Parts: sequence; structure tokens; C-alpha cells
Amino acid sequence: MSTENNLQQVTSEKTEFKREIGVFGGVSIIGGIMVGSGIFYLGSYVIERTGMNLGLSLICWIIGGLISLMGGLCYAELGSAMPRAGGRLLYLNEAYHPSVGFLAGFTDWLLGGPGSVAAIAIALPTALRFFIDINDTGIKVFAIVLIIGLTIYNCFGVKLASILQNVSMIAKLIPIVIIMCGALFLGKITPDLSLASASEAAAASGGNIITMIAFAVVASLWAYEGWTNLNTVAEEVKNPRKNLPLALIIGIGGITILYTLFNFSIFKVLTHEEITNMIGEGNFYLGTAVAKKLFGSAGAIIVTVGMVLAMFGSLNGLIMAQPRMYYAMAEEGHFFKSYKKLHPKYKVPTTAIIIQGVISIILVMSRNLDELTTLVVFTGMIFNFLTVLAVPICRKKFPNIERPYKVWIYPVSVIITALIFLGLVVNTFFDDPTSAMLGCIVPVIGVFFYIYFDKKLKKEEKR
Repeated sequence: MSTENNLQQVTSEKTEFKREIGVFGGVSIIGGIMVGSGIFYLGSYVIERTGMNLGLSLICWIIGGLISLMGGLCYAELGSAMPRAGGRLLYLNEAYHPSVGFLAGFTDWLLGGPGSVAAIAIALPTALRFFIDINDTGIKVFAIVLIIGLTIYNCFGVKLASILQNVSMIAKLIPIVIIMCGALFLGKITPDLSLASASEAAAASGGNIITMIAFAVVASLWAYEGWTNLNTVAEEVKNPRKNLPLALIIGIGGITILYTLFNFSIFKVLTHEEITNMIGEGNFYLGTAVAKKLFGSAGAIIVTVGMVLAMFGSLNGLIMAQPRMYYAMAEEGHFFKSYKKLHPKYKVPTTAIIIQGVISIILVMSRNLDELTTLVVFTGMIFNFLTVLAVPICRKKFPNIERPYKVWIYPVSVIITALIFLGLVVNTFFDDPTSAMLGCIVPVIGVFFYIYFDKKLKKEEKR
């Protein structure tokens, strides 16, 4: 259990960081990270995993959004009560034991953060293949240059990084809205959204409708991935007890609506046969096909600009947010001391930002996009499950701390959210055991690191 002094520290708003992120900035971080390349191609994976049933695919997008929103509400309660850098690492420390928080942070340090950065950095130049003849080596070189450039930029302070995030958020929504509104108003197809074929497709694949939905929801969750990152910069949010929950609710809720409408708009332009043929040929960029059909060659330019801006914003947001978790690990004594040093002028954890960039580059050179996305989503679900359960645990352990925001419909909402995350983790073990096992290896490695740093910390405390 935390000592009284430590509890006062994690619930205090006093900080060495600069609080320069407002509500719009918070929404931009969430939206900037969440709305990436996934909006343009992940719809195909969701459709494929629902047996090509369009209606069920939309339901899976809504379920993915509701899961993310319910998880976000849990994070909102924890973040408003403990407005410090580190996000879920901090909450897991307080609810369970510092070792649990460390394993979450270590997994993010070695895989989650750099893996997400690497995946998006690879996806961005891949989207440019329509205009540029670029091979796999060229894509990786492009990705590395992007990571280096944004890593350096983020070393010059959260204010500059937040400005870039705000601008990219607005800029990328423009082409997305053009495509979506064009499809909704100009599309002449009335899509068949009935669920009649879903059970047959599930039976044909040797499963049932529930497992099929769960498998499809996991694909949608990659598009929603990123809503947890605002809490990692809570120490740089203005009036975090009010603005943090507000930004989470607006950001996740708005993006759920955006994703569902965007995928429905695709069905207004492309026939079921066209969608099936494209996915069967390995062409997953349905949004590009819609834009071409509506606007001709100009449509291809619009969608490519949208994808590039979306991924650029996601990349910048991740590079900005994730290192604050590594900072928190070092601050509480279980990581390299250099990670807790803030730049004397810009007040950012420079070492953490730079090392994340280095690991991201290594992952770019060693993994492909599909492998990275599956690993990141799986490990994220494990720790999101534990973080959701931290809400009732912290209420019981610390009944007297100020909670400006409390989860809606408690405890039913928390129980349902936790069971969903647990179910998705178990389902992934059955559907993709290789990725699941690889995802579990990283926390196991983290145990040995924790033992090392814990022994080192105890020796220093004895001196």
C-alpha cells in the first residue's frame, strides 16, 4: 500500500512540467493518435473477419468504440484523481504493486510505444506508393527519417509538439470529412445491413457468431488504439481534474461516431461485390476506391493527403505522449535515472524521447506492419483490463482522496468493461496464439528488469 506521502504526491497538481495542454489540445492528442491510417484500411479487416457481412462490421465498430469509451471513463476517474505523468503505470502502482505498474511501463517501453511508432511510420510511406515508386527498403528508410525528425522536434517542448498536434488534427479531418460527406450524399447504393449471413459465415469458418465478433472487434480496436495516451501527459494538462475527463469523453465519443459513419459511407458507394473482390485481391484501401469513384483522379490525391496527415498526427502524438510513462518509471526509482531528467529549458524527458526513437527504428528494420499491430493491441488489452479493475481497488484503498470525476453507472460499467477486455485477451490466444505468446514474452523479460532495479533502489535507500 502506498505511504501517505506518496499518495499526496500522486494526487497533487504541483509539477516541474509546464501545464500547457487545454481541452482542445487534449482532444487533439487523443484524436491525433487514434485517427491514423486505420480509418482507411482497417474497415476491410473488420469486414473480412465478420464473414463479409456489412451490418455486423458496423456493429463491431460501434462495440469497439463503446469498449474504448468505457475504458476511457475508467481512465478519466483515475487520471482526475491522480493527475501525474505516467498514466496507467501510476494507477497500477497504487492499485496493485509497483511491479505491476513497472511491467506495464516496461512493455510500453520495449514494445507498445515504439511498436506503435514503428507501425505508423511504416504505414505512412506505404500510402504514398500510389504516387511514388518506392520499394520496401525505401519505405523503411522513409520511416526512419520520419521518426528521427519528429523525435528531435519533440525535444523542444510540449507546447511546440501540442501546436503541431492541433494543426495536424484539423488538417487531417478536412479530407476525411470531404470523402465521408461526399459518399453519404452522393452515394446511390442502399447497402444490405441485415445479419442473416453472419451465422452461416461463422459456421463455415468452424466457429460461432460471438467469437467472430470478438475477432473483428480486435481489428477495430487497433483503429481506436491511443486513447490511453492522454493520461501519460496528465502532468502537462491545464486544470487536469476537469479537462482530462472532458477531453477523453469528447475525443473517444466523437471518434466512435466518425469511424462508424466513415465505414457506412463506403457502403453507399461500393457494392458488396466490389468490396468482396477488393479484399479478396488484397486491396484493403476501400476509402481510396470511394474517393476515386466520387472525385476521379483528384479523389486519389484527397485520400492520400488525408492518410498522410492522419498518420503524421498519430506519429507525433505517440512520440510526444509515450515517453512520459518511462519518465514516471524512473521517477519512482525502478528505471534508468537518466529517464527522469527533464531538459532545463524545455521541461521534457529528453532521454526517454530519444531512446524511444532508437527502439522504434530497430523495430522498423526488424518487423512488418501486421505483426506490429497485433502485438501492440494484444499487450495493450492485458494492461487495460488491469487498469479498469484498478478503479474499484483504488476506491476501496483510498476512499478519501478527491475524485472530481467518477465512472458512470458504477460498478456495472466497470465489471462489463473488464470482462470484455479479458474476453478479448482469451479470444486472441485462440485465434492468434503466436502473437499472443510473443506479447507475453515482453512482460516476462520485464520481471527480471524489475528485480534488478528494485534491488538497486533498496541498496540506495539503505545508504
